[in-house]
Order: sequence, then C-alpha cells, then structure tokens
Amino acid sequence: MVRMQRDLDPQETAEWLESLEAVRRAAGPDRAEYLLRRLATSTRYVNTVPTAEEPAYPGDIELEERIAAYDRWNAAVMVSRGSKLGLGGHLATYASAAWLYEVGFNHFFHGSADQVYFQGHASPGVYARAFLEGRLSEAQLDLFRRETEGGLPSYPHPRAMPGFWQFPTVSMGLGPLNAVYQARFNRYLHNRGIKDTSRSHVWAFLGDGEMDEPESTAALTLAAREGLGNLTFVINCNLQRLDGPVRGNTRIVQELESVFKGAGWHVVKALWGQEWDGLLGSDELVARLGEIPDGQFQTFAASTGGYIRERLFGGLAVPHSDEDLRRIVGGSRAGHEPRKVYAAYRRALEHTDAPTVVLVQTVKGWTLGAGVEARNANHQMKKLTQDEFKVMRDRLGLPVSDRALSGDLPPYLHPGPGSPEARYAAERRRALGGPIPARTVSHHVLPQPGERPFTALAKGSAQPIATTMAFVRLVKDLMKEPESGRRWVPIVPDEARTFGMESLFPTAKIYSPLGQRYEAVDRELLLSYKEAVDGQILIEGITEAGSMASFTAAASSYATHGEPMIPFYIFYSMFGWQRTGDQMWALADQLGRGFLIGATAGRTTMTGEGLQHADGHSQLLASANPACLAYDPAFAYEVGVIVRDGLARMYGPAAEDVFYYLTLYNEPMPQPAMPDGVEEGIVKGIYRYSAGGGAAHLLASGTAIHWALEAQRLLQDEYGLGVDVWSVTSWSELRREAMTATGVPYLRQALAGTEGPVIAVSDWMRAVPDQIRPWIDRPWTSLGTDGFGLSGTREAVREHFGVDPRSIADAVLKAVED
Repeated sequence: MVRMQRDLDPQETAEWLESLEAVRRAAGPDRAEYLLRRLATSTRYVNTVPTAEEPAYPGDIELEERIAAYDRWNAAVMVSRGSKLGLGGHLATYASAAWLYEVGFNHFFHGSADQVYFQGHASPGVYARAFLEGRLSEAQLDLFRRETEGGLPSYPHPRAMPGFWQFPTVSMGLGPLNAVYQARFNRYLHNRGIKDTSRSHVWAFLGDGEMDEPESTAALTLAAREGLGNLTFVINCNLQRLDGPVRGNTRIVQELESVFKGAGWHVVKALWGQEWDGLLGSDELVARLGEIPDGQFQTFAASTGGYIRERLFGGLAVPHSDEDLRRIVGGSRAGHEPRKVYAAYRRALEHTDAPTVVLVQTVKGWTLGAGVEARNANHQMKKLTQDEFKVMRDRLGLPVSDRALSGDLPPYLHPGPGSPEARYAAERRRALGGPIPARTVSHHVLPQPGERPFTALAKGSAQPIATTMAFVRLVKDLMKEPESGRRWVPIVPDEARTFGMESLFPTAKIYSPLGQRYEAVDRELLLSYKEAVDGQILIEGITEAGSMASFTAAASSYATHGEPMIPFYIFYSMFGWQRTGDQMWALADQLGRGFLIGATAGRTTMTGEGLQHADGHSQLLASANPACLAYDPAFAYEVGVIVRDGLARMYGPAAEDVFYYLTLYNEPMPQPAMPDGVEEGIVKGIYRYSAGGGAAHLLASGTAIHWALEAQRLLQDEYGLGVDVWSVTSWSELRREAMTATGVPYLRQALAGTEGPVIAVSDWMRAVPDQIRPWIDRPWTSLGTDGFGLSGTREAVREHFGVDPRSIADAVLKAVED
C-alpha cells in the first residue's frame, strides 16, 4: 500500500484535524468520513506535472515528430487499403494514442526486460512502427488482416505472430487483468530466486471505455496490496467508447481517479496541452472543466470558437480569438504532446512503492481530419478519402504528391533505411535493449521425472482414494524432483483444503511478498497455514479470473522470461470453463502450457450442492479449444500416465504449445493397479479395461466407469450376459485423431474385432460422448446427465438422470434386444 509521508507541517495538520473533529461533533462521523473520502480520491482537473516542472526532453523531438508522422500515415494507409477489400480495421484508436506509444518506443520500453500490453485496436500503429524500424515489409503491411496469405493478424495474437506479439489483448478487460498478475508473477519469480526480474516493468495500454469491463478493475487492490511498483497502466481518455461517449453525463477521468486512488494506486494525470497554460490560471475555469460532462466536452472538441466562447468561457476574460479557442479546446491535449507524455511517464516511474495509473486525455481520431476527429462514429470509419489523405499529408508535412494520391490505393511511406529517422529509431531501440513487441523463446528442456512418483499410482490402493487426491499426491512427489520440482506453480482460488492441498503448506508454503506477519490460528497443527516471501503456492482468494491470470503468466513464462514453469490451477470444475472460458481462449492464443484441473467434476458427484455446482458440460466446452487436450480419467494410474505425457509434450525436447485439462472427482473409490500395456490407450483416449464376453460394449469415462462395472456385474449375474467395459480417457482426443487420421482412426483400431452394440455413459451431457458417434459403425446409445444439476444423494441423482448401474444395464439389454 502507499506509504505515509513524513509530516512536513505538524501545526497545519493539527488545525485540519481540529476542524474535522468539529465536523464530526456537529454533523456526525459519516459526514467527516465523506469529506475525507472526497479529499483522498479527487484532485483538481489539471495535469499532475505542470509545465514548469516538466523534465527536459531527452530526445530529438523534431526527428521523433517525423517518425510519428510516418507511423500515423502508414497506419491509416494500411487500414484504408485493406478496407478496399472489405477487411475493415480501426483508424481512430492509434491516431489518438500515437504519442503514448512513440514516447514509449523511444524512451521507456526496455526490450527483453519489459512486458507491454498494447491496446488491441491500436495494432496498425505498432505494425507501422515496426515497418519503419525495418522489422516488417511493405508487402506484409499490405496483407493486413489477410492471414491466409501470410499477412498480419488484425490484433495482437501471439499464436498468429509468435515471434512478434507477446500478449493477446483485444478481448477487452483481459489485458489489464493479465497485466496485474504478470507484474505479480515477475515478483514471484524474483522472490523465489528463479530469475532476477528487478529491472522488468509491465506497461498496460488501455482505453477509457475498456475500463467498464469488470475484469479491468478486478485486481486493482491486489496490485496495491502487494506494492507492485513494477506496473503502470496508461489509460487513453479520449472520452469515447466504440459508439458514443464513455460517460456522457459525468467525467470518466475523475471517476477513474477516484477508483484507482481508492484502491491504493498512484495517479498521474496528463490532460491539457501546453496551449492551455495561459487559461488554467483561472480557478473558475478549472472548476468548470471539472464539472462539464464528457459528452458536452466532446461537443466542444468538434465545435466552432464562437460556440466554445459562449458555452465554456462565458463571463471569463479570454485573450484568444475564436480560431485560437477552436484549436486549443478542439485539440490541445497532453496526449498529443511528447513532452507532456514523457513527463507523465517519468513521474509514474518515480513511484516504486505502489502501481501507477497515467490518465492521458486525447482526441479520438486526432490528425485524421474534421470528419473523423471526436466523432461518435469514428470507430466504425475504416478508410479515408483521397481528399482526407491530402489534408492529413499537409498536416503531418509528409512528402506525398497529389499524383501519388490520385489512384485507388494511397502509398506507404518510408524515409529509407539510411535516413535520419530510421537510424534514430534503430539507435533508440538498441539503447533500450532491443525491439518491442518481440517474443523470444529460448528453449529450456526440463528433465523428465523418474519412475518413483508414478509408481504409487500404478500400484493402486485398496483404500478408497478420490482422483483429486491422487493428483495432489502425485504433484507433491513431483515437487521434490531436484530440477523441475521448484518449477511447479500450484494455483488455487480458495478451498485448498477441499482439494487436499494442505499437505503442501508446511514445505512449499503459500506465496506472500509480505511473508507472514501474524501467528496462524492453527499454528499448533502439523499442516498449519504458512505464508512466506519465497512461498511456492499461489492461493488467490475467491477469484477464478485472478487465478486464470496467474496461470497464464506462469504458463507463458518460458517465452516471457525464458524460464519454463509448470503451473497447475485446481478449481471446482463448474467454475472453470463456464466462468473464465474467454481467459482460457486467450491462454491458448498466448501459447500457454500447464495443467488445468477441474476438480469435483461431473453432474452428480457434488452431493447436496445442486444446480450452481453441478458441472456436466465443461468437457464439451474444453473440446472447442484447439490448444486444449481434455481428459476425463477414471483411475489414479490414468492420472499419472496423463500427467507424465503432458510433461513430455509441453516441456520435453519437442515442446508443444498446448495445455491439459483434467477433470477429477471427489468420490473416494478403491484404486486398481494399472494393467499391462494400457499406456498408449490412456493417452490416445480409449482401452479395454474389463473384458466380460463382448456381447455389448460399455464405454465409460471418469467416475462413470464404476457404474459401468456394476452394470457389467448385474448383467452377468442376473441375465448371464457378458459385456466389455472400456475406459474412455478422452472423448475429444478420440474425435480429433479420427478427424485428422490418414489411415484407420485409433478408435476403430481399438474396437477392431469386436461386435455388438456400443453404450456410452459418463457424468456429462450426452453431447460429450456423442463426439465419437460418427466413427462407431454399429448401434449406438449414449447415456448422460443432460439438463440442470440438482441436490440429492449421488445415488438418487444418478437414478434421476438414468446413469445409475440399473439404468445402464437396462440400456444394454434394450440395445442387445434391438
């Protein structure tokens, strides 16, 4: 949290405290608290760094202005040329934010050290800068949004450009959330002694409209609580969202200032350009600016000087002509002046005890002409006309002839690789450590664990053990491995004890940058709660979104930091894909690797919990993610085989950009020993677990295999009917392999030589096993738990859904009879 400064005037402090005490006595404590909150979260509507206090600008500002002009032009040309083909794109966002990025590229973003979350809609400007630096060709720019032809993706997509983008950000709200947890993970790596990240800084560039997303502000208190001075948010306050004002009737800057200050962040405001200096000496004008709704101020930005004089400055002496007022109010914003932006960034980096947000005011569509600037529809404007390009050319002072603009496609501009602009840009990036954005993977193969951690699971156990517990025991042993053990990152939102993870507390400890400043209430217990600065476990509190953000940071550490980590995030399966599926998609885009563990899985295993806890569909949701390998193991030894396969595929010599999803159960069952020769079937998705005669074939996954085995016994004992029981560890992997197989799919190979109908059963909706129906060339029946969950005993709920052993046996009898 923000540290208290030394009292520079104790006498004045005493006088203010006396006044507040008088308010408390006269009007009550609520009134005094209200006044304190107003003072703590609101300041004057002016720049935090006044012009007189701005530091000297360290660069060649004329050269930087020419570079920015080229980048503005090429960004607009790229989108306009693509729009001729109906591809779309965004002009206005980068136009408003150009200097926010250019100052960063020239003076702040450290290559190979910093992480920068670029605002998704500003990607054309980032491509334009890379073009000027010689990192992208004109041909690549001309294929913007034409990925099938080898072109550039529309937004920051690491999977589409794995050597360029680091973070996907255009699913708005996820960028700020992930940035907080990335900064936190940087500290985690440092405190655990895995990597020195003391020089790393995380920058997140956001739009003021994006801050409406709940994820955008979900982790602000975490960042302040842990003192993440290595984190800076830059919010482009152009007062417009995608289709209209962000706050038509209030003021977004003041709202955000209150939110961030209240959360414990430093706030730096960069609102007004230098031409406002002669006006802001008027306290009356400053007060008016702090009261004018943003919708009205947006109107001022697109109005005549006479309108502005009457409606904004009425009654005030203003030493400017109407044309001056139109220019100043219409466009003099701190975000369009490199000196103002530099001063704000420098002030932000001076704060090292807490995170900082820089609120920068701009005009959306700046330099794109009067038909675009500050217009509600400018987010939907995808191209400029020839005349608009001519106006832009003249405004930016670029060497483009009228003839060059007479054709259908405006030209790209580059000053030449040996030009002062190109040399300056290259020199600045060299001085700052290399290009940004850039994604570099220095492959670090992790040694595969020995046999011992998996042996216990392979032996089985007569004592009932839930597969969730089996997984936790396995990981506890794997965390003892000499090289890879310290790279495991256990992540849990809450209820670690529910998943049997308290056994990790004494040895791995719970990460806290503050250590443990209290005596735990359960300190006398062997498995007491223990926090430590170098703790290994991330217990995030009740936030699945925050847990996924931590998982994403750890899962991509092999690229962001060159340090492969092995995260596993364990959660109630119902609160995974359903709640944070967008983050899991972003995880895939960021090429993350690790294990997602959907514990307490299935529609019928959570006795008494009912609708909100009963997950019967996450396996189907997971199957839609191309990077996810989803498994539903039935036995402890299957868990061991799958985890071992995951470690080899994600961290071995031929590391793949995939992640694993395992659904595990809280139902303790005796665990059998692993049969011989089943490893391949476990990994590929199916093997015969119990041969019983082959009159029919029961395919079951997860906890449902126990119902299938009981049904097998009933059929044999009561009807003399022998059926086989197959363990299906992954319905979705069987489907994927069958869809891409050039020969006979593995599913058909496994069932080759068998006859009789197939009955599939699981604790999931029937659409999960139905994924493999096209490759079953015989009568097919699927049983599942379609519909909403409900409270009750396991037996009663399974009977309700028709997946209990008796219902399964009846389905087999009907299938055989038919």
